[in-house]
Amino acid sequence: MLVTVRDNNVDQALKALKRKLQREGVFREMRQRRAYEKPSERRNREKGEAVRRARKAARKAAQREGLIPGPKKKPRPDGRPAAAGADRA
Repeated sequence: MLVTVRDNNVDQALKALKRKLQREGVFREMRQRRAYEKPSERRNREKGEAVRRARKAARKAAQREGLIPGPKKKPRPDGRPAAAGADRA
C-alpha cells in the first residue's frame, strides 16, 4: 500500500492511509484476531455476514427494478441538482 506525502503534509497522508486501511478491512480483521474465536462462533459470524450480503444484494436488485425507492440524494450546498441529468425525467 502506497501513500504519497505532498508538501510535507503528513496529516493528510495519514488520513489517506487510514481511509485505505478502512476500505480494505484491515482494522476489522485486527479486531477479530485480537482474541481466539471458537469455531462455532466463527460459523455463526460468517453465516450472519452471508445473510447481510444476501439482503443487501436483494435490496440493490429491488432498487434497480424499481420495486423500492433508492436512497435519497443529498442536496448540494450550491443548490444545483445532486447528479448530472437529475433534473430531467
